[in-house]
Amino acid sequence: MKQSPRRQRRLGASLFRAALLGTLVAGFAGAAAAQSLRVGLAEDPDVLDPHQARTFVGRIVFTALCDKLVDITPELQFVPRLATSWEWGPDTKSLTFKLREGVKFHDGEPFNAEAVKFNIERAKTLPESRRKSEITSVASVDVVDPMTVRLNLSQPDVTVLAQLSDRAGMMLSPKAAAAAGANAGAKPVCSGPYKFVERVQNDRIVLERFPDHWNKGQYAFEKITYLPIPDSTVRLANLRSGDLDIIERLEPTDVKTAKGDANLKTASAVGLGYQGLNINVANGERAKNPLGQDKRVRQALEASIDRDAINQVVFEGQFTPGNQFFPPNNPYFAKDIPIGARDVKKAQALLKEAGVKTPVAVEVTMSNSPRSLAIMQVIQSMANEAGFDVKLKSTEFATMLNEGTKGDFQANQYGWSGRPDPDGNIHAFVTCKGGLNDWKYCNPEVDKLLDQARTVADPAKRKELYTAAQKILHEDLPIIHLYHESWIWGMKKKLEGFTPHPDGMIRLENVKMAS
Repeated sequence: MKQSPRRQRRLGASLFRAALLGTLVAGFAGAAAAQSLRVGLAEDPDVLDPHQARTFVGRIVFTALCDKLVDITPELQFVPRLATSWEWGPDTKSLTFKLREGVKFHDGEPFNAEAVKFNIERAKTLPESRRKSEITSVASVDVVDPMTVRLNLSQPDVTVLAQLSDRAGMMLSPKAAAAAGANAGAKPVCSGPYKFVERVQNDRIVLERFPDHWNKGQYAFEKITYLPIPDSTVRLANLRSGDLDIIERLEPTDVKTAKGDANLKTASAVGLGYQGLNINVANGERAKNPLGQDKRVRQALEASIDRDAINQVVFEGQFTPGNQFFPPNNPYFAKDIPIGARDVKKAQALLKEAGVKTPVAVEVTMSNSPRSLAIMQVIQSMANEAGFDVKLKSTEFATMLNEGTKGDFQANQYGWSGRPDPDGNIHAFVTCKGGLNDWKYCNPEVDKLLDQARTVADPAKRKELYTAAQKILHEDLPIIHLYHESWIWGMKKKLEGFTPHPDGMIRLENVKMAS
């Protein structure tokens, strides 16, 4: 792969500096490292305004820069952040927050209920906001008292709490945001443990400790520098040379190399989302084929697939095979929908029962990435043994999505990064009018179950509804789930206290560099 001059310079400079610094005493190196943290990102974030941003890596930066109302634990439980407690109103049509006392924004302005009201309303009304759809059920915001705020909902919607655990719940200084308008991302003023210093596009983002943060004692570093390095090989080389302290999205094929380095260690967490094969069942003329029109043919295709083999061959065992919308570490995972073993005879029997001529022709569109090609070549070989003739069509990811919206596909291979609330992983993909339902699957019973789940606050009752819906979906198979990606981090062995979370964020609370 041809590397850009910047990447080549960064890699070359890293190796040179590593050799030069190798002669310095370990004590000096340890003291210097304790003052700052250098984070390798897989891309450069977009705008640093939580109401406008859309990139995954931008969320990593926001984790240090912008506190939010609530956060999640590794077990996906909601925990206090800027809000210390919350209570649902009757019929889950309102949500009231008690707010943390003594919080300041980076410009010294106080955090209070008026600030929350400003931010929620900005997220709903700013023309450039990408949070509008996430909190569309919030009809109005009431300041109950200086440290109590109530969100009034247009309809029962328990998913709004999860939205407030991400960018929709991040708080900007009202004074600074009002003055900057749509340009607030140029110099964001939040209330997180670190405040903005500078940004050089495609090179670095620098933050420094905020001395007035309400939880400042839990943050060890004086400065955080985020360095976008898209090439995973170069990112790992920079970590190994000492130019980075931690990197996100270590490739599964690089885990063995990282573990073999005496100065490094790795951490991982199964992500919130999934990857799968999406089947066009009702979106235009290209749905009119055996795979799209007969669930037995889809069941046969699933029976031909060995998910464990995909994980071992393509991902060296680092990911998690899966057959549903929620990974096994998710509280809404349905244990009574087990992954079936590959069964070629079952697949052939299903095709015979469906009365289709074999081999059954199937075209699968995929992105032109090496990973997608490797996955689909394994599936192609497996399916062909069971009576399918799988043809692969490679294209740009954005093109694949556009073709999917138009119905110009038989099946395509991609997935979803996942959300903390189960609704965000399933509703938009399989309800009749779901905004991400490009395959146009429609089953009124599934709609009824998933719509009801949005109104139920009790987790046990919600799980019953999601499990019932998934049993229907596992029979109809508009999506054949394949696996759940793991977030994998590489870091210096001396970095202590890092806790992997399934959302892939790098939380710096209680993280420090051992001396």
